[in-house]
Amino acid sequence: MNTIKILLWLVLAAQLLACAHQPDASYDAVVTRDTNLLGKPGHFNRVQAALDAAPAGAVTPFKIFIQPGDYYEKLVIDKPNLHLIGAGMDKTRILFDAYSGQVSEPGKTWGTRGSGTVIVRASGVQFHNLTIENSFDFVTNDALENDDPQKIRHSQAVALHLDKGSDHVLAREVQLLGYQDTLFVDAGRAWFDRNKIAGNVDFIFGAGNALFTDSEIITRIRGRDSIPHAYVTAPSTQIADEYGLTFIRCKLTREPGVPDNSTPLGRPWHPTTDFPDGRYADPNAIGKAVFIDTEMDAHITRDGWYWMGGTTRDGGKEPFMPEDARFFEYQSHGAGAHKNAKRRQLTTEDAQHYTWETLMGDWQKP
Repeated sequence: MNTIKILLWLVLAAQLLACAHQPDASYDAVVTRDTNLLGKPGHFNRVQAALDAAPAGAVTPFKIFIQPGDYYEKLVIDKPNLHLIGAGMDKTRILFDAYSGQVSEPGKTWGTRGSGTVIVRASGVQFHNLTIENSFDFVTNDALENDDPQKIRHSQAVALHLDKGSDHVLAREVQLLGYQDTLFVDAGRAWFDRNKIAGNVDFIFGAGNALFTDSEIITRIRGRDSIPHAYVTAPSTQIADEYGLTFIRCKLTREPGVPDNSTPLGRPWHPTTDFPDGRYADPNAIGKAVFIDTEMDAHITRDGWYWMGGTTRDGGKEPFMPEDARFFEYQSHGAGAHKNAKRRQLTTEDAQHYTWETLMGDWQKP
C-alpha cells in the first residue's frame, strides 16, 4: 500500500511540475528569468520578445505576465489591447535610463518625446502590478554646477509616455518612477488607479485627458537647492478639450529633504510648436489641472500654482501666468491645503461633474 501511495504522489508531483512549465491559462505569454522555463511555448526572457509575439490587431486582450525581476528594456507598444501584468510593483520592474539630450543614433538625440522607458501608441493598453522607471541619475547631474562641463543640459527623462495613438490606457497598482518628466500624458484618455507616481520637475505633464484616483503622488529630492523645488503638474491641454489632469482622492506626499512650501501644484506648459507663421509657444494650450478631495502635505506652496515661460514669435521668452490657465481645487485638505485668491475653488455643483463616466466618455469602465 505504501508503494502505491508513493507512486501516486510521484505522478501528482510530475503533473504539478509540468503545469508549472506551461503559461497560466489566464495569460497568453510569460516573461521570466527562470532558464528552466525558457524554450517552453509562450515563455520569453524579454518583455520585447513577448510584445513581438502578440498579434498586430488584437480585438480582445493579449495578456503578458511578467515574473519578478528587473527588465532593462526600452519599449514601444504600438499594438492594441496588450495587458502587461507584473507580480507586484515591488517585484517586477521595467527600467531604462535614456534622457532627452542623450544620443540615440548618429546626429540625433532622444528628445523628451523619445526618452520614455515605455512609450504607448495604441488603444486598450493596460499595466498592472509593476514598476516602470526611468533610472537616469538626475540627482547627481542636478548637483553639478551649471558651468561644469559634465553637466547634462537636457535632463528630461520620461518613464511612461502616452503618445499619439494611445487611448483607453489603464494603469492600476503601478509605480512610475523618475525625476524630471516622469509621466508624459500627451494623448487620449487614461486612468491611473491606486498608483504611486514619483518625480520632481513637471513630473506629470502633457495634453491628454488623464484621471488619477486613490493614488500617491510623491515629490522627490533634488541634487541642489532650487526655488521652487519642484512642480507636480505641467498640463498643456488644448483649449478645445474640457478635461486635462484630474486628481480625485489622491495624496500628495514627499521624500525626506523636500522643504515645506516649496512645490507648486503645477504650472501652465505652452509647448513650442510649428505654425505657418513661425515656431512659438502654442497659444491654444490652456492647461487644465484639477485636484478634488486630495490630501496635501506641507511641501505644497501656499499660492498653489506658478508661472512658466514660453517661446515668442521672435525667439524670445514670455511668461504664462497660472490665472490664465484652468487650475482648480475642491475640498483639498492637509498641511499643504490653503484657501486664498490664488487657489481657485470649484463649486460643489461643478465638482459633481468630475466623475469617471463624465471624464472618460464612451470608454466602458474596465
